[in-house]
Amino acid sequence: MPAPSPHRPAPRSAGRLFIGLMSGTSLDGVDGVLMRLSADGSPQTLSGAALPMPDDLRAELLALNAAGHDELERAAHAANALARLYAGAVEHLLADAGLPASAVTAIGAHGQTVRHRPERGYTIQLNAPALLAELTGIDVVADFRSRDVAAGGQGAPLVPPFHAAMFGGDAPRAVLNLGGIANLTLLAPDQAPRGFDTGPANVLLDAWCQRHTGQPFDADGRWAASGRVDGALLQALIAGEPWLQSPPPKSTGRDLFNMTWLDARLAGWKDKTPADVQATLQRFTAQTVADALDAALPQAVEVLVCGGGARNAGLMRDLADALRRPVRATDEAGVAAQWMEALAFAWLAQMHVDGLKAGVPEVTGARGPRVLGALYPA
Repeated sequence: MPAPSPHRPAPRSAGRLFIGLMSGTSLDGVDGVLMRLSADGSPQTLSGAALPMPDDLRAELLALNAAGHDELERAAHAANALARLYAGAVEHLLADAGLPASAVTAIGAHGQTVRHRPERGYTIQLNAPALLAELTGIDVVADFRSRDVAAGGQGAPLVPPFHAAMFGGDAPRAVLNLGGIANLTLLAPDQAPRGFDTGPANVLLDAWCQRHTGQPFDADGRWAASGRVDGALLQALIAGEPWLQSPPPKSTGRDLFNMTWLDARLAGWKDKTPADVQATLQRFTAQTVADALDAALPQAVEVLVCGGGARNAGLMRDLADALRRPVRATDEAGVAAQWMEALAFAWLAQMHVDGLKAGVPEVTGARGPRVLGALYPA
């Protein structure tokens, strides 16, 4: 693990315990980790928990991504339900580790993004951190994006400083997170980390698969493998979306990349089979990542992959082909791909507790580094 640097702040004291909780754009469930910080700032994972998202809560969170009836009441109830799911994950983590709640310094809980419009000066993550603190008896750090947006930044991605702490070194490399949206962290020696969203990762793949097969996702890309990539459609998808050509800093989400977006772009391609579209969407994810990396850090010697997409063998093959450099899961570099984002929010909670500025203007475009998050004492 690399030594602390000006771009990789060290914790003020080692040995403390933090919990990180994450429910991402894919809405498949909640990941949680209990971690202990070592003297060099690297995390030791003591326990992990993955709880499935209840179908009714998933449907409501998806619905709240768009305007609808009685949104405020529905959002409040959904936030409380999510906090209770988070509390269940905390209970599992503590039971697995055989530890009381009093042993944990703080929980980092990101919440569920339902609107992300930094260009309009706001971002909304549904969460009920006060309820989570009440249910668990542990301090909660939440609302990580808002301060960066208030400082003129994108508020995302939040994980590049954590990636720098874990994987910074003597060679330029990239870390790719494949959740609902794909985001890159660019790590070059003696430079602050950079990072930005590149476009869809699983959000369109999952939605198209569910519509046509009834399955929530395309396991290992097997359905995509039964189809054929259509090069003309692929180029039309890339060329037809101005956001993809816009320079960093930038972030995105379901506000842009959703089934309405996809249906509009497929209107002139009615002859394509659903499997061919799936294969093309999988390659779309890989190609937009490759285009972004080639433009921003062409000297990167490898790409480390985390997030749910790291478990999709078909997507990983497409990435290796499009990126033309070694592609491997972060597990091989010492950090489990499944727990990466939850670990990042445990780390961000530690940064907040220590008063350290985890907001990186080179990533988000904010006016300067900021302490991220708000504290809800137990």
